[in-house]
Amino acid sequence: MRVGYIRVSTVDQNTVRQLDGIDVERTFTDKASGKDTARPQLDELIAFVRDGDTVIVHSMDRLARNLDDLRRLVRTLTGKGVRVEFVKESLTFTGEDSPMANLLLSVMGAFAEFERALILERQREGIAAAKTRGAYTGRKPALTAEQAAQLRARAAGGEPKAALAKEFGVSRETVYAYLRQQVSQPS
Repeated sequence: MRVGYIRVSTVDQNTVRQLDGIDVERTFTDKASGKDTARPQLDELIAFVRDGDTVIVHSMDRLARNLDDLRRLVRTLTGKGVRVEFVKESLTFTGEDSPMANLLLSVMGAFAEFERALILERQREGIAAAKTRGAYTGRKPALTAEQAAQLRARAAGGEPKAALAKEFGVSRETVYAYLRQQVSQPS
């Protein structure tokens, strides 16, 4: 069976281009960061595939963001007798790979990891530059100062945090964050 794996980092990203025009019988799609190893559809794919199946992935960075995870996932799949094909890199792994195939996996995976590190570095530099210009102010607070004061007073009065979260339209973690701010603010 030919099985496709698609991963995008955010819910808004389009998955169509990854395996467009490639014949697969079943597709597993995750909308999660590649740095997360806990991806439900990837776990389901690993449980689903059997000896003789082929897993097709657009590129190595869609399967994993770092070399260790990439090698582990390829080993896990090939250990079950599953072929792993990376379309962009034109590489196929079967578990009976030559030393050259293993070298290519390591080198190409290292390049993907390096590319990701460069992207993050440029992103941090851009944010730092925007902050110095005053153009980057961060995320807008969930509550106004008045709402935050009201939330703190009501929580101090013993109202349940879950009820406050629901009423103010925020998560319980946000309620706790506002309560921690009160404790850490100097009087």
